[in-house]
Parts: sequence; C-alpha cells; structure tokens
Amino acid sequence: MRPRSWVLVLAAVFAVLQLANVTGRDTPDTKNYLSYALSLTGAGKREAAAATIDYVCASRAGRARRDQSVHVVRFHRPDPTDEVVAECRAREWAAVRPRLAAGQTGGHTVPYMSERFMRIFEARPGYPVFLMPFVLAFGVTWGLWAAGVVLACAGGVLAFLILRTLAVPVPLALSGQALYYVLPCGTTAMRPMTEGLLLALTLAAVWGCALVLRAGRTRSGLALVAGSLLALFTVKHSQALFLGLCLAAAGTVLALLRHRRRRRREGRGPRRAVALAAVGLAGAAVTVLLARLLHHPSEADSLQDLLTGHFARPDRERPWAEFWQLQGNFWVEWLRRQAWQPLFVAALGAGAWGALRRGGAVGGFLVAAAFTGILTQAGHPDINIWGDRLIVLAWLLPVVGVPLLLAPAVRRDGRVPLPTRGRPDRVGATG
Repeated sequence: MRPRSWVLVLAAVFAVLQLANVTGRDTPDTKNYLSYALSLTGAGKREAAAATIDYVCASRAGRARRDQSVHVVRFHRPDPTDEVVAECRAREWAAVRPRLAAGQTGGHTVPYMSERFMRIFEARPGYPVFLMPFVLAFGVTWGLWAAGVVLACAGGVLAFLILRTLAVPVPLALSGQALYYVLPCGTTAMRPMTEGLLLALTLAAVWGCALVLRAGRTRSGLALVAGSLLALFTVKHSQALFLGLCLAAAGTVLALLRHRRRRRREGRGPRRAVALAAVGLAGAAVTVLLARLLHHPSEADSLQDLLTGHFARPDRERPWAEFWQLQGNFWVEWLRRQAWQPLFVAALGAGAWGALRRGGAVGGFLVAAAFTGILTQAGHPDINIWGDRLIVLAWLLPVVGVPLLLAPAVRRDGRVPLPTRGRPDRVGATG
C-alpha cells in the first residue's frame, strides 16, 4: 500500500472508533458554539435554544445511563434517562427564558449567561462557521460528531505531513499520526469545542515552517503560516497572538544563532528564519490591532471572568495581584500532580529532545508552537478545567518530536541523515 493509503486507513480506523461515543462529549461551552452555528443557519433564538438544550440534555442523560449501568449499587435501577432530561431542560430553560424575555437577544449566541460573558463567544466566529455546514447536512448530533472527526483526522494527517517534510521514514511518520489520535490531542479534538480547530491550525503553521526551511517552498510556506494565524484570529484571537509571538521568538533566536556561527554554507536558512519571524510578529501585531478595532474582550475582561466565576461576582479591585498569587499556587499544584503522574512531563521531555536534536531549525518552531499550550494554561490558571484541554497544544511536541527522536534507529540508509547538533552544516544548508 502507498503511504497515502495508510494515512487514510489510520484516519478511517480512528473515525470508526469514535462511533463508540457519538454523544456525551459536550462541555459547558459547547452550547455557546452550537447556538452560534445554529443562528448562522437562520434559526431564531428560541429555536436555537431548543435544539441546543435538547442536545446537551440528551448527552447528559446518555452519560448518566452509562454510569448507572456499571455502578455497583445502582446498576439494577430503572433507566434514568427521562428524569435526567427533564431536570436538565428545566434548569437550562430557567437560565435562558428570563434573559430572552428581558430582551437579551443580540448577537448570535443564545443568552445562557450574562451579556458580558457571551461577548467572549461572539468574538469567536471561526468554529461556529466551520460547524455550520455539518449541522445543516447531518443535524445537530451527527453534525457535531462529523465535524469532530474531520478536525481530529486532519490533525493527524498534518502531523504525518510535517514528519515527511522532515524526511522521517514513512512508518515513523505514520506513528506520529497515530500518536496524535491516541494521545489527548485526538480526544480533545473530538470535543465540540474550539481546541480541535486550534490544534489543526497550529499544526498547519508548523508545516508551513517546515516547507520554508526544509522543502525550499518559501512562498507557499509563508502563506500557510500567515493564513493559519489569520484563521486562528477568528477562532480564538489569544491563540493567534501567542502563536505569532512564539514563532517570532523562535525565528529571532535561530537567526541570532546562525549569525554567531557565520558560516558561508548556511545559504538561505537564516533569511528564511527571519522571514518566518517577521510573519509571526506581523501576525501578532495584526491580532492586537484587529482585536482593538473590533472591540474584542481584552485581557482585563478575561482576568475578571477568571476571578469572578464568569462575572457571577463583583469585579475584583486588584485583579493582577490576585492573578499572580493564583498563578503561583496553580503551578505549584500542577507540578505536584505531574510528579505523581509524570507521563505528560516525560512525553514533553522526549518530544523536546527529538525536536531540537533531530528536527533542526524546524524543531525550534515546533517547540515554540507547543509552548502556546503552556501560555494558554498560564492565562487561565484554573486547575478544575476539564481534561487539561487548555494545555493540550503542548502535546503536539511529543506527537512530532518522539518520531523524530526514533528516526535514526530505523533508518537503513545513512545518506539522508536528519540534522543533528553535531552536523550544523547540514542544519544550516537545509534550514
């Protein structure tokens, strides 16, 4: 079978496995994105609210039924579906009806919470726009599932493309695709949330860096990076800002290192790194400018949202002081939990080693892109957020870095070695 056939087989196997959980993947924010997508299809506020609440309550009932079926005490009790659905609908409509009656009908989202909180989701049209054709074609339940499958499979394919651009053998490139599916990247990408699209677009930007530095496709690579940053702005503008800054930092450090070496054989490597840094910096600057022009929620709004429980309490008078105190407490607790279960830290270490030692200049940009997950988590130091989804972008480092680390062990031919620290001339010549 050709490599592309194996790529499709892996994606198909992953998609089939996802049939085990068509519902039950939603989070509290899912209804905001879903109601936005439904409004784009032409649904009114009450219609969108009804469809969204039905989906959320059906998911909760499904989880309750499955949990009860394996509960050692309650497994023989009657099916709780009807009771859970009734309680869920009553609770959700109790939050929505008064706001609709009070005239809170602006924007695209259904007013599940205050207008100040809903403004955060109004500034993120990218994911609802992506959902819209799936919802129109397959309905709410299967549309959200299909959208998740497409995003998750696309992320795995992009991981494969990055590794192949870095001349990694096909079996290991396929292992990178498989790692994307089995690590938290795949699980999180299947959730009806923005993270799946964020992961795919971030990988697309890394692939653009690889095309510029390793394949010599400067124009298409730079266009891919710029396009990814622009798309990220519509999905979650903070991620566009973080990625732009991190790519700019990586390109700057790489250019400075090349300048210190002053090797004539470096060719266009340093200039290409500078070009990538320029695109990243321009993306960050455009993100800040557009966010101001469009009156998107600022960092102050995000800070108050965090510290007031989604604006359920009065604004904090000294938010930054409280934020930094919470920040310190969060990372102490986070490190304690990682020491208890160090898989994530070990995977990050192995991925970073592979990226920096075997990935050449592209490895630096991979580390920078993965670091946006750390920045995203640092911006929301809430230890109770489900499944570490904010930091999930950091998992891209082992997804690509571990196959890079293993590549020399499976190579049969030494004539096409991956760049290493011991061969800076090869790194400089190829980027």
